[in-house]
Amino acid sequence: MSVIELRGIKREYRMESKSKRSSLSEDAVIVRALRGVDFSAEAGEFVSVMGPSGSGKSTLMNILGCLDKPTAGTYTLDGIETSKSDSDTFAYIRNRKIGFVFQSFNLLTRTTALENVELPLFYRRRLLNEKKQTAQIRKERAIAALREVGLDKRMDHFPSQLSGGQQQRVAIARAMVNDPAFILADEPTGNLDTGMTLEIMGLFQELNRQGKTIIMVTHEPELAAYTRRIITLRDGELVSDKQVNKRRNAPDDLAQWKKDHVLLAEAS
Repeated sequence: MSVIELRGIKREYRMESKSKRSSLSEDAVIVRALRGVDFSAEAGEFVSVMGPSGSGKSTLMNILGCLDKPTAGTYTLDGIETSKSDSDTFAYIRNRKIGFVFQSFNLLTRTTALENVELPLFYRRRLLNEKKQTAQIRKERAIAALREVGLDKRMDHFPSQLSGGQQQRVAIARAMVNDPAFILADEPTGNLDTGMTLEIMGLFQELNRQGKTIIMVTHEPELAAYTRRIITLRDGELVSDKQVNKRRNAPDDLAQWKKDHVLLAEAS
């Protein structure tokens, strides 16, 4: 079953002429960020989105994340046709259907790991006749999410007391706590060193093995090699859609990286 289905997605921006900023004119420039993209993802897939600067990656991510609407085309997410949705439905989709993971973690500095993970549950958009969650239920769900990313012993720590990799694990737990249709990760290891990057990619691979659907935007082929499928954009068009035949295993690469570092330390 398709969790994500995009058909003929176009996104155009109208840029006013520098000489006539006060009103739209015939001199306005039309920027075609996406030019009719067709893309679908089944439940349980792990897809990386790649492409050079200006290829349309960020625009596609904004549409996938329901942060923007296409100029033309349809985007169906978990059975909801989003391109015709109103602002309230968009807010519900972002809260319940999508788990966001960003490069910069976006954790609240004065709240604990547990409180950061609980936050989406406070703003949980309820369905009609759906019961409100109690404080105890919210706490239990947040603890379960932190346990799933291996941080059940760090739940009372503040972000400043955690490593970069641990902070990103908190962010991933926060993304999962509402049991979204898919996780949307934007350059999730951009602020991490090699060891922490491999830890996070190993976590994503494990979550994917458990059935989580993950869409990861990246410009690094080395990271895309840990996913199951790679789509490539260029000039606003999808130019390649390939399965990863020889998928790398992040835990194995992390073990080798640690071994190499031990040998380097002994040699120095």
